[in-house]
Amino acid sequence: MRRLAVSLAAAAGVGLFAVCALAKPDALPREPVAVEVRAAPIATFRPHSEERRFGRLEFRGGMRLSSPFAGFGGLSGFVLAPDGTNFLAVTDAGLFLKGRLVTEGDRPIGLTDVTAAAMLDEKGRIQANQGRGDAEALAVAPDAVYVTFEDINELWSYPGPDPLGKTGVPVPVPPAVKRLRNNLGLEALVYVPGPPMTGALIAVGEEGARAGDDLPGVIIGGPRPGGFTIRKSGAFNGTDAALGPRGDFYLLERHFTPASGVSMQIRRFPLADIRPGAVLEGDILLTADMGHEIDNMEGLSATVNAAGETILTLVSDDNFSLLQRTILLRFAVMD
Repeated sequence: MRRLAVSLAAAAGVGLFAVCALAKPDALPREPVAVEVRAAPIATFRPHSEERRFGRLEFRGGMRLSSPFAGFGGLSGFVLAPDGTNFLAVTDAGLFLKGRLVTEGDRPIGLTDVTAAAMLDEKGRIQANQGRGDAEALAVAPDAVYVTFEDINELWSYPGPDPLGKTGVPVPVPPAVKRLRNNLGLEALVYVPGPPMTGALIAVGEEGARAGDDLPGVIIGGPRPGGFTIRKSGAFNGTDAALGPRGDFYLLERHFTPASGVSMQIRRFPLADIRPGAVLEGDILLTADMGHEIDNMEGLSATVNAAGETILTLVSDDNFSLLQRTILLRFAVMD
C-alpha cells in the first residue's frame, strides 16, 4: 500500500509528504494532558524476512503508534533517559510529549503514562501561535531542555527535566545558524555532559547553503565553540543525532524522491573528532529504503541495555499525513 502511494505521488508530480496531509491540531493544550497511545508490533525490519542483522546493527523490534489525540504525530526529536524507559519528545505541531517506553528486553511493546503540552515562550504564549510551531531537535541537559525551531532557526531553553507547561527563553546562537535556509535549518541537537566539550551543544543542519553541499555543524557553548562540517553522504540530509555512551556521535539521515520514496541512513563519528574547523566523514552503520519497515525517520536516541550494548531508538515524523506512519524502531550496535 505504501509503495502504491509513492507511485501515485510520483505520477501526480508531488512528494509523498505533501499528499493527503492533515491539518495540524488547532487547539494545543497549555497545561499537560493525558494522551492515549496505541501500539502494534513490527516483528521484522525487512517484511517477510527473519533477518536480524542489517549493516552493523541488529534489529531488536519496533512498533506502529497511533492515538485518538489530534496532536499526536509529527515526532521530530526524541530523547530517552539513561534508564532507557522515560522519554521526552517534540513535534512539528509545537508540542512536548513525555512518557514511558514499555519493553520486553530490548523489544518495544508500547508507550504509557504519556502527556502532552504546548511549548510556551517567555511570556507564556503558545509558541506555535507565534510562528514557532516547527520544533525539530531536542537535547536534554541536567537542568535544562533545549529545542530548535527550524523555520526561524532559533534555539530555546526550557527548565528541566520536565518542561511541560513551563516557559522557555531564547538562547543566543552563532550568526551562521541564522544564515541557514528556511525549513532546512538545525535538525539535530546533542548535549555533551563531559570531556572533551563539557556543557556544549552540538547542532547539525539538515542541508548546507545549497542542495548538494556538505552538512553544516556548530558547537554552541562549552570550552571550544565553533563550526565544523560533515561530508554529505550521497543524497542524504541530516535529521537527528545522539551521543552514545562510549564517546560516539550518531547521525540519523534521510533522503526522499517521489519515484523511490524515503530512505534512511545512520552514521557514526568519534566525539573527539568534532571540533572547530573539522571536516568529518564518519562510518555508515545502516542504510535502508522502502523495502524495510521505515518511514520519515527523524528522531534518534542512544542508550545502554543490561548487557552493556548500545541501543539506538528511532522514531518517525508522519507529517500528519494519511499516507505515513508514526513508528518506533530499536537496534543494537554490533561493532
